[in-house]
Amino acid sequence: MNNAVELDLHAQELLSQYRALLPVYTQMADIIPQKLKAIFDEAGIIVAAVEHRVKTEESLTGKLKLKGGKYSTIHDITDLVGIRVITFYIDDVDKIASVLERLFDIDWENSIDKRKAHEIDSFGYLSLHYICSIPESSYKNEEHPEINKIRFEVQMRTVLQHAWANMNHDTGYKSGVEIPKVYKRNMSRLAGMLELVDDEFSRIRRELSDYRRRVQKLVASGNLSEVLLDGDSFKSYLSIGPFDRLTRRIASINQAEIQQVDMSAFLPLFKAMGFKTLGDIADLVKQYSEAAYQIACFQMGITDLDILSSSVAPQNLCMAYILKNGGGRAGIKLMLDALNGPSEGNEEMAAFLLEQTKDLPFMNQ
Repeated sequence: MNNAVELDLHAQELLSQYRALLPVYTQMADIIPQKLKAIFDEAGIIVAAVEHRVKTEESLTGKLKLKGGKYSTIHDITDLVGIRVITFYIDDVDKIASVLERLFDIDWENSIDKRKAHEIDSFGYLSLHYICSIPESSYKNEEHPEINKIRFEVQMRTVLQHAWANMNHDTGYKSGVEIPKVYKRNMSRLAGMLELVDDEFSRIRRELSDYRRRVQKLVASGNLSEVLLDGDSFKSYLSIGPFDRLTRRIASINQAEIQQVDMSAFLPLFKAMGFKTLGDIADLVKQYSEAAYQIACFQMGITDLDILSSSVAPQNLCMAYILKNGGGRAGIKLMLDALNGPSEGNEEMAAFLLEQTKDLPFMNQ
């Protein structure tokens, strides 16, 4: 507290006001991040972190020594409570800003968009800074009416910008200490690379989103032969229920109840079978549904199953395709390994299925 003695009377008064409001600052620093996280979750915005801090008395004292005269009251100091939102993508910074604009009153005069800086070494400092306050319409505390007067700072930046700023701080690059030009040059080169990476991550995400929308439209329109088989396209394909009709037909054999299961395991199997597009799977359904049904009739005839997995249709389609195209026991075993995991029992099951299905009508057509 010796440093406080060196302050003039006005600065000491500001420091006293800070001490009186410190419990409120601490409460705000806890509550605001919680509120933001809840809203981000509701909006589907994924962030890397939401950090907070309250300026320490030591730090405030140093600030008041330098420029205490510019503040009339403690409420004129806008960074006593600081929140930092760290995003994965550049595009999300503007989404975060939009949330803040709806939630808080923004002091536009004192807010700053450092992303507009053009210095070559400014990458780690390209944060968007909003000075905010809590409107009474959103939150009011009769015991602490000053909570609506206290302004706080919210910094928004990407993970890479945050990492760069911390590295710069650690190396003393922005500390005012002169460092050799070769190091400045190397740091500037690295900053440019990281900025490019930040841009590329956002570009790739935008292109992937566009791709997924195109796939969904093609699937919905039935242009399946134009859609390459991958994780996104297969997920969109499953959403239209391509195996549902066959599944219901098979379930009707024993009037079985259908239990829905995850079908993602069929993607690597279809790829292993040489399918390249969703059109290939659609052709499989069209050409082999009758054979798959014949296999199901055989299976259901030797059991009394009354609950049936929704995977029975694609599994029987694959089995019919393998058998009809000469895959034999080895092909059936590979299918069982892909769907259920490798085991010795799959060899025996493959041999059993091959023997029991050899006389089914589709095998002799």
